[in-house]
Amino acid sequence: MIPPPSHPARGRHYRYYDLLMAGFVTVLLCSNMIGPGKSCVVDVWGHKLVFGAGNIFFPISYVFGDVLTEVYGFARARKVIWAGFGAMLFATLMSWVVIHLPLNPSEPYNKIIQPGLETVFGNTPQIVAASMIAFWAGDFVNSWVLAKMKLATRGKWLWTRTVGSTAAGQGVDSVLFYPIAFGALWSTETMIQVIAFNWLFKVGVEVVMTPLTYALVGFLKRAENEDFFDTDTQFTPFSLKD
Repeated sequence: MIPPPSHPARGRHYRYYDLLMAGFVTVLLCSNMIGPGKSCVVDVWGHKLVFGAGNIFFPISYVFGDVLTEVYGFARARKVIWAGFGAMLFATLMSWVVIHLPLNPSEPYNKIIQPGLETVFGNTPQIVAASMIAFWAGDFVNSWVLAKMKLATRGKWLWTRTVGSTAAGQGVDSVLFYPIAFGALWSTETMIQVIAFNWLFKVGVEVVMTPLTYALVGFLKRAENEDFFDTDTQFTPFSLKD
């Protein structure tokens, strides 16, 4: 039987929730602002795989998302997603302002740092829009799928919903990001290859980190005395209610 609605948990204060939110936003900003500035290539069995450095760390945000939804429920994970979206929006605005402010001609260092700032933080409007849209949609799909799977499995088999929700969320993220950002530049074959590789890579990271996810979820459930089931949750992204 599915556990009863977790009404007593609504409005509670949690010891570690704010720290998880801060960790999620930190990983999200760093992977989206620092990571894309470097393109990497590795040789795997004679095949060259090209990827942005941020792809190594971005999947960690999905681990945070899984843990938040599993322990605290969809509504509280929803707040964290919106916090991340707001942080990305501010970082994008700040980057644009910093890059376009007039240089001080008496400071020689400005001539050195300006090209670097433009390279790392001067993403095109298409890439910025793609990143924001893909993150928002992918993270909400991830949280929704995990919450629904938790009800369907009655809280058993955590690994099925962490991997399953990540596969769904990262799939949406990749299918949205690359066509919006590079649809006018890449061929269909290249697009499919890049989407497939990045999806497999990110889901693979989730699989590898499953033991850590189990340990963190177990610790938080004991420490917070919480294991939220979204039996009466309104699954709309456009709300900040608990």
